Amino acid sequence: MSTIRIDEEFSSGMYFLTLTVLHWYYLFDRWNRFDILLDSLKHCQKHKELKVYAWVFMINHIHLIAASEDMIGFTRDFKKFTSKELQKNIVATEPSILKIFEEKGEYHFWQPKNMPKVIETEEYFLQKKNYIEQNPVKKLYVRNPEHWIYSSANPESLLQLDNPNDWFNLQN
Repeated sequence: MSTIRIDEEFSSGMYFLTLTVLHWYYLFDRWNRFDILLDSLKHCQKHKELKVYAWVFMINHIHLIAASEDMIGFTRDFKKFTSKELQKNIVATEPSILKIFEEKGEYHFWQPKNMPKVIETEEYFLQKKNYIEQNPVKKLYVRNPEHWIYSSANPESLLQLDNPNDWFNLQN
């Protein structure tokens, strides 16, 4: 299976990432699974210097605009940790669906493709931020982006948001 990953040369950049559940399975909308994602991102912000500029959790994927000194490591560690936590959650709540994620005796919850896009301009940042925050509206989950609780569009964002101007000022 081919993978699209962050280029090692650009690991410390700001990225638009899409992380998708294997088979596009609707996984996150129940049993507190959004909290697994949220807690993991909060941990990375606190302990791994992850900067989050925009985000949204959907029922089978997440979008982020984020930066770190090691985006490759963040992506790897986030997927690994959340996979372990998701497996524990599924065993406890819906063990019958676990087989959907089994491959050769191992469980895989994330597609290998991360679809990373380097954010190099403020214009591109704003385009991707708008795309992220409009995603729940496009899917008809809510009428207004600020009504989706699992999004940076919500004024009471569940994640600490970093100021993108700080990033762009450092680059100039």
